[in-house]
Amino acid sequence: MPSEKDGIMIILSSPSGAGKTTLVKKLSEKVNFEISISHTTREPRPNEKQNEDYFFVNESEFKRLIRNEEFLEYAKVFNNFYGTTRTPVIDKLNKGQNVLFDIDWQGADQIKNKKLDYKLITFFILPPTKQVLFERLTKRHASDKLIAEERMKQFERDVLHWINYDYVVINNDLNECYNKIMNLIHAVMNNGSKDYDLNFIRSHIEKLTS
Repeated sequence: MPSEKDGIMIILSSPSGAGKTTLVKKLSEKVNFEISISHTTREPRPNEKQNEDYFFVNESEFKRLIRNEEFLEYAKVFNNFYGTTRTPVIDKLNKGQNVLFDIDWQGADQIKNKKLDYKLITFFILPPTKQVLFERLTKRHASDKLIAEERMKQFERDVLHWINYDYVVINNDLNECYNKIMNLIHAVMNNGSKDYDLNFIRSHIEKLTS
């Protein structure tokens, strides 16, 4: 049975290019914060390592894991599967480690719906402007401009899911965004006061979607 000594689950989601993966890696540098490594069927990017950034598997292996009900959550995103296997996550939580998830809104919904007995905090990361997001995506996918355009179209749909998260944080400056997330995590864990302006967030989302 989960207890007070157990770790907490912290989900970061965002539209592609808003910076959640960088933030998750930065958060994992804190003592007792561990990244949940996802399985994926997509090809590794040049800087990614097997078993460190992802468990890169083929589609038949991924579907075997689905059939065996080994996933805590999984989703198909941009024609590739992504998923989190249950056992490593529960093992870490039971050892008192806080587990970080770099997953999209579909995965976040599935974890929330599992209603596990561990504390869960969810963050949705947004860019400061659509122009900044497009510049980040164009830089990442320099060899194929169509990918950046596809991601921008998906952004219009993804951003609507902000309402299902505990907190929305704007990633204008990486360190400021990181500090904001850490302060909110600390406040939740210690029942402290939270510096969070929902009206400001609503106003920012209106600008992004207008």
